[in-house]
Amino acid sequence: MKNAGGAVIYVGKAAVLRNRLRSYFGSPAGLDRKTRRMVSELADFEYIVTDTEAEALILENILIKRHRPHFNIRLKDDKTYPYLKVDLADDFPRVYITRGVHKDGARYFGPFASAGSVRQSMDLVKKLFPYRSCTQRRYWCTDRGLP
Repeated sequence: MKNAGGAVIYVGKAAVLRNRLRSYFGSPAGLDRKTRRMVSELADFEYIVTDTEAEALILENILIKRHRPHFNIRLKDDKTYPYLKVDLADDFPRVYITRGVHKDGARYFGPFASAGSVRQSMDLVKKLFPYRSCTQRRYWCTDRGLP
């Protein structure tokens, strides 16, 4: 949603856009003060159709972080969606959960919609490709006999 100056003032997602817009433009008595103010400033809106709920959540997060809209309180912080990081620099590659992508030579997979989903993926990767999960460099890892 944009104001008259073209600035993004709110980013949201809705399973049924018609219902969401009705909730904003129906009876103003049912809206809180912040939402009434947002609707009064609204001059234009754009929408993007996504294939999945997870894709919509990730896109919403990206757009809020990019535009930092005034009426979005959630997701404006520095928290990001989790990624699976495969660090290939070590002799025995390690797999991590991280919340940022860096240009460090590692491979990143994601973003994932939740920490639970990235943990499930990590467990699956470990079953298919056993890897070292220990952090001690000088001692032998007891993880399936891997060094």
